[in-house]
Amino acid sequence: MTGLRRPAGLALGGRVRLSGAVYTVIAVPGPRVRLAGPDGQVSEMSVAELLAAGDVEVIDGPPRRPVPPVSPLADLPEETARRALWWERHIVEVIRGVPPDAPPGTSPKPGYDPAVHSLARREQAKAAELTAAGEPVTASAIGKRRRRYEAGGVAMADRRITKPASPFGRADPRVVEALRQAITEATEESTRMATYLFWRTGQILAGTHGAGVVELPSQRSLYRLLNKLAAGKHTTGSARTRRSLANRPDGPFSGVGAAAPGELMEIDSTPLDVLVRLDDGVAGRVELTGLVDIATRTVPAAVLRPTTKAVDASVLLARTLTPEPMRPGWADALRMSHSALPYERLLDIDARLEHAAARPVIVPDTIVIDYADPPVMPTRTSGLLDRKASMSNGSA
Repeated sequence: MTGLRRPAGLALGGRVRLSGAVYTVIAVPGPRVRLAGPDGQVSEMSVAELLAAGDVEVIDGPPRRPVPPVSPLADLPEETARRALWWERHIVEVIRGVPPDAPPGTSPKPGYDPAVHSLARREQAKAAELTAAGEPVTASAIGKRRRRYEAGGVAMADRRITKPASPFGRADPRVVEALRQAITEATEESTRMATYLFWRTGQILAGTHGAGVVELPSQRSLYRLLNKLAAGKHTTGSARTRRSLANRPDGPFSGVGAAAPGELMEIDSTPLDVLVRLDDGVAGRVELTGLVDIATRTVPAAVLRPTTKAVDASVLLARTLTPEPMRPGWADALRMSHSALPYERLLDIDARLEHAAARPVIVPDTIVIDYADPPVMPTRTSGLLDRKASMSNGSA
């Protein structure tokens, strides 16, 4: 048996005439071809079956519109695809007078005959039918779905399939932009009520697009939109807070990440609300100063002092670079050999780890110290000891 070749010109998006009907090629998976009929039904056959039909003809000329390589509903959730096909059935009935699955020779229902009723009348009839069946819809909405269906096929019958998700829901982008402009204008002004912002939004829309061109949504929708756009800006709150937030720079308040141990470490102190007896016998409180590794979220070293001094930062640095020895009375569960740390591999680096506690040893690359005054930018470890040596007693 000789091999069958695909008919010349048969390609994705092309049209063929088969048994007197015109079909659109929507997919050519290997030796098979998938066709969409004039009624929207999809059929698939092999190239051999197509050639065996005998009366197949490839129609010359470009396709009427681009078509997807596979079914537009293939990757959609089952319920979404079912809803789109449900809408397609009603839209096709409005266009042709009968549903797509109607047998040949079926007569249109009253109100749907294209030879008797205009397209607008048929849309009104479909709106009345669906509303009576518990699916409230207007004739204008039916018309919009019909036009989308004629332009893009079944995937456009239900706009939720192709409409990109928006954080502002169904709000008109022009309304969103106008309300955002009104919020920006109110930053340096005296505090206004939300109703003024809505009025100002209408003014901006009329000045930009013309009076009455863009319709404002309901006040409930405007309040929801305002809550999203003005979140954290105090637009209708304190004027001082609003201006302070607007003038705050973005860079210094952004987070800093670290990907490796020691890449970024922080030293900070906090007073403990615990009364203790100090070395001189006087009761008082102590401060806890710790060195935190950002990447691993661990505390390689910490010290308790009545008052934190600059030398404590150097003590922390020395402790984080050396193993913590086990102390008398500590449980064996605290040994590094019993932890998740790579104990055997670390022994080749430092023999002291054999009797060490399960505390990571991290070599800092950059250390940030929170000074009360003045603030200090991140400093390299190599310069930290010199900075500490030149400081007198101060806050760490």
